[in-house]
Amino acid sequence: MPRPFAWERSYPAGLDWGAPIATSTIPQILAEAAAAHGDAPAIEFRGREISFRELHGEALRFGAALLGAGLKPGDALALYLPNTPVHPIAFFGAAAAGLRSVHLSPLDAEAELVHKLADSGARTLVTTNVATLAERARTLLGAGHLDRVIVGQDELWGPSGTPPVAVPEGPGLITLRAFVAEASAPARWPEVRPSDIALLQYTGGTTGAPKGAILTHANLTAAVSMYETWFEAQPHDRTGRDSIICVLPLFHIYALTTILLRGLKRGAKLLLRMRFDVEATLRDIEIGRATHFPGVPTMWIALAAAPGIESRDFSSLVYAGSGGAPLPVEVAERFERLTGQRLIGGWGMTETSPAGTNRLGAGLRKPGTIGLPLPGVEMDVCALDDPARSLPPGRTGELRIRGPNVTQGYWNCPEETRAAFVDGWFLTGDIGHMDEDGFFFITDRKKDMIISGGFNVYPQMIEQAIYRHPAVEEVLVVGIPDPYRGEAAKAFCKLRAGHPPFTLEALQGFLQDALGRHEMPTALEIRPALPRTAIGKLSKVELRQEERDKAAQAGRGMTQRSM
Repeated sequence: MPRPFAWERSYPAGLDWGAPIATSTIPQILAEAAAAHGDAPAIEFRGREISFRELHGEALRFGAALLGAGLKPGDALALYLPNTPVHPIAFFGAAAAGLRSVHLSPLDAEAELVHKLADSGARTLVTTNVATLAERARTLLGAGHLDRVIVGQDELWGPSGTPPVAVPEGPGLITLRAFVAEASAPARWPEVRPSDIALLQYTGGTTGAPKGAILTHANLTAAVSMYETWFEAQPHDRTGRDSIICVLPLFHIYALTTILLRGLKRGAKLLLRMRFDVEATLRDIEIGRATHFPGVPTMWIALAAAPGIESRDFSSLVYAGSGGAPLPVEVAERFERLTGQRLIGGWGMTETSPAGTNRLGAGLRKPGTIGLPLPGVEMDVCALDDPARSLPPGRTGELRIRGPNVTQGYWNCPEETRAAFVDGWFLTGDIGHMDEDGFFFITDRKKDMIISGGFNVYPQMIEQAIYRHPAVEEVLVVGIPDPYRGEAAKAFCKLRAGHPPFTLEALQGFLQDALGRHEMPTALEIRPALPRTAIGKLSKVELRQEERDKAAQAGRGMTQRSM
């Protein structure tokens, strides 16, 4: 692609797409932060502050213990953790020892955990005695899927309101405190290079089995540098040390890069929280005077629906961002009307570490845009029937991306890796377009697209229209079998408190001026709650499976009746 790119014309003054993107290593990020910020607080968790120096020391002690226990550079370490200080200690410690971390989700089913452990080669796992995590880890140990389980003692960080689960030590199971008790620094730390693998971050596969995106130290630190370059040129009306609310799970790439790595690099204090709670988050903003809150759309939906939200004090916030999933335009507009806060944020993927695009914090507004590519990121739109063919502005196709932040491929998945790249471009699976000003827009996920009567129907566009209904708080749209059209749209809605349910016919009447006949939902289901992923994003996976099961059951019923 020849420069200048279209999006460079829309960059604010002082922002250079061609600015150098620095790459280094994960241990270097924490070592430099500890040297620069010393005894300043890096993390606040349950009222306890952990300094940069203390965090660095604990991470090195854990890394030394890993090496002392016989793990070698290049080995895998599984992290099965919620938001607790154990996560950064284990993540940075593993990186210092030259290990690659493997994130497991506390919401993973046992079969998923077994697959990720076997695929990654991780035989040692770090967890904590919160809820059922340690007990499930002990089950995996007993079944031979692990050699060692290291358990952080949650009670050491102060009362949580939930009693910790007692996990007796035994063969292969040891507390974190005991594991590091005799640790001593190695005579020489392993050499860690930017090209080394820092993380296997699992994401969904086309075959249904999760696949591990290979993220190097260079990938992750390049993403941090891209964000830093972008935000240094944005308006910033605050002096002093920033504090960032971290309710997004650190086992997800969004929080890992944009909060943990970037936050520590710039000397911010992380307000580490195990889960999202509306009132607790508002206390962190109003009383704790948090300056940054990165969230996902469901969090902003919940805040916008909170009684009296328009009278709450958001004046400390310099940045309110939404990522991880498309932000409905109506939600962003409603939140700004109620609070005066402009939600920004952008788009990225696990495979891009997750740097990709960002929306401007001031100036030109384009509703529905995912923003402009970050410095160092190249993006364009390719034809759906020929991913090697680039399309001009305004044409709809598949977004593709390249840059130093992009994965080299998937662990143990050569076929999926080959399918994901064309001529050095990573195919994102997102359908959308770029306008003449270089702003990108996503219509939908390629796999979510509905073919209705031969027409391409994009569920996200239908969702955006339904979100304008005054009774709708959340909505998901999936494709279902249709005897006439082949496929049709079905809407699943959660209503705002106090609003009565409505019929499909009423919804169709509301949408008649917004959608074409081929886009109109032909089925509606109102539910008290919609399924979510581990980071709180609304999830269509379960709904699609339910509809497939219904269709299969109906097919079996027809077969039996015809016999």
